[in-house]
Amino acid sequence: MRLLVLGGTEFVGRAVVEAALGRGWDVTVLNRGRQVPMAEVRSLQGDRTAPDGLAALAEGEWDAVVDTWSAAPRAVHESARLLRGRVGRYVYVSSCSVYAWSPPAGYAEDAPLVEGAEPDADRTDYARDKRGAEIAAVEAFGAEDSVLVRAGLILGPYENVGRLPWWLGRIARGGPVLAPGPRELPLQYVDARDLAEWCLGAVEQGLSGPYNLISAPGHTTMGELLDACVQVTGGPAELRWTAPEVVLDAGIEPWTQLPVWVPPNSDMHDALHSADVSRALATGLTCRPVGETVADTWAWLRSIGGTVPVRPGRTPPGLDPEEEAKALGLRTP
Repeated sequence: MRLLVLGGTEFVGRAVVEAALGRGWDVTVLNRGRQVPMAEVRSLQGDRTAPDGLAALAEGEWDAVVDTWSAAPRAVHESARLLRGRVGRYVYVSSCSVYAWSPPAGYAEDAPLVEGAEPDADRTDYARDKRGAEIAAVEAFGAEDSVLVRAGLILGPYENVGRLPWWLGRIARGGPVLAPGPRELPLQYVDARDLAEWCLGAVEQGLSGPYNLISAPGHTTMGELLDACVQVTGGPAELRWTAPEVVLDAGIEPWTQLPVWVPPNSDMHDALHSADVSRALATGLTCRPVGETVADTWAWLRSIGGTVPVRPGRTPPGLDPEEEAKALGLRTP
């Protein structure tokens, strides 16, 4: 298989490249040159936001393209139109954020979508940008030759958002840790490597259409995730499980200040941790145990010195130590 990856050096894109090389595929990547691509790939350089930024793709044919773009839909619109007729299948890594807020618990791919998205728009907001890019891919390649990968929470090595890395770093630091409850709170996520393998399998199977691409609801729990962090870091951390109402009353923001966590029985939990993924599971999605994701992410973090490479323009997640201590009723120096 000949695969083109638009990006291919960070997080999901890198996972796709590694998975494709593992299958013996011929891989080409297009990126801005800010990161060094893997030696085994053919590397093309171009900035999709610049005039003539796609010039390197003027020639060439591929069996499939994987695109992880998450800014202005215009970039996907232009890429898809340029590649139409020279690429067999367009795989766009989208997001469950494309569903109209707030989706009900158990929502499937036919749930209502956000309105106002345009395929050739400049940057607006995340949900409409992702939906606009979906429309762009389908308009160029048709419903039969496009795959819309609606991912939820993505974790794993090379994460450039900082959610799981923050928990690992906080727990490695030790001491009393505010653990937002309940312990048995069900979580739904996908390891970037499992997402990558499914995308390549989708190409091999000739799949098309939208897929919610996350683990089954309750694949793990908040307790299992943080216990795994304690185990792999080996630090003297003490998880102090705290009721959701105590966390919220302290003014702590779910998801951003306490990554991954959102309160139970809320519209946020319905949207982020309860999607119906039966369609993806029926087409080969498999998800590794949470302990493996946590251990491999910790190993990667240690290999780069513990500093998380957060994407430009994003605010790193996490809770300030003083706010944490205050919420736990601890004195600070």
